[in-house]
Amino acid sequence: MCPHRFPAPESPHRANRLPLQRWRAGEWLLSDQSLQRFEILLDEAFRIPGTGMRFGLDGIIGFVPGLGDVLAGILSLVIPVAAWVRGVPYVTLARMVANLAIGVTVGAIPIAGDIFDIVWKVNRRNYRLMNRHLVEPHRHTGKDWTFLLLLILGLALVFVVPVVVLLLILVWLFHS
Repeated sequence: MCPHRFPAPESPHRANRLPLQRWRAGEWLLSDQSLQRFEILLDEAFRIPGTGMRFGLDGIIGFVPGLGDVLAGILSLVIPVAAWVRGVPYVTLARMVANLAIGVTVGAIPIAGDIFDIVWKVNRRNYRLMNRHLVEPHRHTGKDWTFLLLLILGLALVFVVPVVVLLLILVWLFHS
């Protein structure tokens, strides 16, 4: 099976074929060539003259205050959704969504976040992750699991630290 082709329906029942037929109608949109062009458009379409730095629409849209990073994030969902449709493993999808979340969150910081978006290139990262796991299915590297573990620990800290600080403040107030 070519990585850009969808698997054939396993069941001859009409109900099971319909969703795949819908995806097949838009298969050209999710092909390797289309996704690579999309990644280039979002992350690498333009070059800063005199440098090797490249940026795309993602970096430009990010400069729009307020909605820019949200719109760029919505556009960047295309590659993880395509990866899901094409059967990329969940650990890779989680990593792709984490890459996107990091890009949108840090990208929301004025100026510094926009520079981060240009350097981070979330769409290129996610496109490469998708291709790696389509070419070598079920091969999760230690890097994948380490990334997810660190992400989970980071999220745990984000939720635990404010609770601990609040408890310390309450204890201090009641003992004063």
